[in-house]
Amino acid sequence: MSEQRPARQQETLSSAMTAIERDVEVAVDDLARMIAVDTSFPPGEGYDAFADLMQDLLDPMGFDCARVTVPEELWKVEGGPASGARTNLVASRETGKPVLGLYYHVDTVPVAPGWQRDPLKLTVEGDELYGLGAADMKGTIAATLLALRAAKEAGVELAYDPMLLLCTDEEGGLYPGIRYLAEQGMLKGHILNFNGSAAPRVWAGCFGIFNLQLTIRGHAVHAGEGNRTGAGINAIEGALPVMNALMGLKPVVAARASALAPPPHATGPLRPQLTIAAVEGGTAGGQVPAEVKILVSRRYAPEESYDEARAEIEAVIEKAVAETPGLGLGIDLVGHLIPTADPDGPHWPRWQKALSVGFGYKPEDFHKWGAASCSDFGYVQKAGFTQEVLLSGLGRPESCIHSPEEHTTKKDIVALAKSILSYLAADFAADLIPETRP
Repeated sequence: MSEQRPARQQETLSSAMTAIERDVEVAVDDLARMIAVDTSFPPGEGYDAFADLMQDLLDPMGFDCARVTVPEELWKVEGGPASGARTNLVASRETGKPVLGLYYHVDTVPVAPGWQRDPLKLTVEGDELYGLGAADMKGTIAATLLALRAAKEAGVELAYDPMLLLCTDEEGGLYPGIRYLAEQGMLKGHILNFNGSAAPRVWAGCFGIFNLQLTIRGHAVHAGEGNRTGAGINAIEGALPVMNALMGLKPVVAARASALAPPPHATGPLRPQLTIAAVEGGTAGGQVPAEVKILVSRRYAPEESYDEARAEIEAVIEKAVAETPGLGLGIDLVGHLIPTADPDGPHWPRWQKALSVGFGYKPEDFHKWGAASCSDFGYVQKAGFTQEVLLSGLGRPESCIHSPEEHTTKKDIVALAKSILSYLAADFAADLIPETRP
């Protein structure tokens, strides 16, 4: 009898895998509905609508959904880019088993110029799925739902009770939703973080990033009076020395190197970055511009100090502003993700095995590396969360993440769904489940 039960369990798991392949179009439909909800940050005004959609999709699977809103005083900056309720959705289905957190950020970057397809309408072209957030990271949510439905239909016994963490403001926000959940003690078990790539990667941590909004203030007058001494102060022209000073600092920052292991495809060490990310100002040709806003983004290595990196930037800005008498300056921190330390732990061998089931990787394919890209999980670690954080996702070099024509594929959604299902299944590599070891 004991030999028959594992055989039945394997048959059940195989049946669920077949259901994943059969029902991939359901996942495509789910993804289409998600992409149609604009959750771009900034400003991040679509979070409530996205929570409505996700609750509609999760209720039939027996999940209890709770909305957790980050208090405005934690993220609101006067004149800053964020607006709207910061609504996070926590969907749990607890039966007494160990909990597995499944993390997703629901925000996307804004639509960049250059899209040839409608970014807020899923475009299906053969195996490819185009739309804003298709790979980063709404497609991972669709893959998870595909896995959960297949498990339910086939009657797969789960090793873990899944808890979906659908969170806000990862894309450079000041107070990401997962940070608030961690600080409120709402996280349980270990976590699968899907804000990664489809590559055979072992996560070693990542850089931090902060965004400073500079407000350069002049004085508006009729443009015809602009050549009269004292008539007006052109904020845009006054901002040029500031941008030149930042461009002078840029190579100084990039000359530094991190000891964090770079990806196998990198040509050298990971390096900090300073970027002028956005400029907005002026009104019309008939008016001397009174204000210009400049967004400065600084990616910093784990070895660097945030305070020192920020002070370095502010020093060159203040010196440049002083070149134009009467020019005003405001500096606001509008986004900050701190570095994430190596999130190693005992669950990785089984997750690696599950990824191999879905994507066909071999053990020798896996490498451990960090990234100059950033994560909101540095705050999770800082809040005292000591459990392991595993990483995966749908990102590939050709996916155009954060660029026009972002896309993923049906093939990768099926592969990720199979990996998730394998990891959740109680009879998959049972000897590698840390919670059941003596």
